[in-house]
Amino acid sequence: MSDVNRQILLVEKPSGKLGPEHFSLSKGSIPEPKDGEALLRVRYISLDAANRAWMHGATSRAAVEANTVMAGGGIAEVVSSKAPGLAAGDIVFGDTGWQDYAAVPARHLSKMPRIEPMTHLLSVYGIAGLTAYFGLLDVGKPKAGETVVVSAAAGSVGSIVGQIAKIKGCHVVGIAGGADKCRWLTSELGFDAAVDYKDGATFKALKGAAPKGIDVYFDNVGGDILEACLSQMNNRGRISCCGAISQYDGAPSAHGPRGVPGLIVVKRLVMQGFIVMDYMDQRDRALADLQSWVKAGKLKVQEDVIEGLENTPQALIGLLAGENRGKRMVKL
Repeated sequence: MSDVNRQILLVEKPSGKLGPEHFSLSKGSIPEPKDGEALLRVRYISLDAANRAWMHGATSRAAVEANTVMAGGGIAEVVSSKAPGLAAGDIVFGDTGWQDYAAVPARHLSKMPRIEPMTHLLSVYGIAGLTAYFGLLDVGKPKAGETVVVSAAAGSVGSIVGQIAKIKGCHVVGIAGGADKCRWLTSELGFDAAVDYKDGATFKALKGAAPKGIDVYFDNVGGDILEACLSQMNNRGRISCCGAISQYDGAPSAHGPRGVPGLIVVKRLVMQGFIVMDYMDQRDRALADLQSWVKAGKLKVQEDVIEGLENTPQALIGLLAGENRGKRMVKL
């Protein structure tokens, strides 16, 4: 075990676009776990659009403040434990932060099974897969034959949402940035159609890809794309609100989604936000389905692994710019 703990600090909260200048690499001592805590060696750090949202203020967790270790979930190995139920060598998931070592209360950790590759614990069997599963099936409630549209479809959550919708017998349309990503969605992941929002004709392209209208929209972005989908929703359609990437980094849309609440009322839509942690008591059910679909080859797992703690800031910046396909993470 090293005697140095490298940490990435958020030195300044950005007012505009996130940049490398907002972070710094620091070196400190390895923390000593207190009673009820475990000392963890971080193996993989999860990168998510939510990392950027935490810099704005409190969300489903406290805000990240300047001159503190950047917050983030991670898969880690227990080095030593002063908490019952955890022992050296155990694999856990928790809010480790962007650092080599962390002392974390056991009550905030989830013990994970030993699965190879370990990266799947952050992607399809982690928060990304569980978010896709519950957000689509429990909130969106798709039925066979319906049209499901998902934004940020080439990302960690969206790519799984679309595949689950196909498993459930739906017509699936993904919205993504760039022709290459759109081709990947249809040729590799089995989406029925894909819309490139960067070509500037999202509404028209969506109309062609979903000629019968939209029954379920899984929203990862908010803003103008949410507006384009709202107007094409079928009566009694369902909108599952997972995130609002378009509003996290830089200036959000000037007008936001128009048609609220008018279209929601006229079309009798259900528009519901959710937090995946609310479904953790049902995790075993979700994991059983996800594991069976992966084993059967019905659900493909795409992971984007970046090497080195020092590359974590740029990896998040790239994720916000849409560089990744599937789940992006950093290996320490």
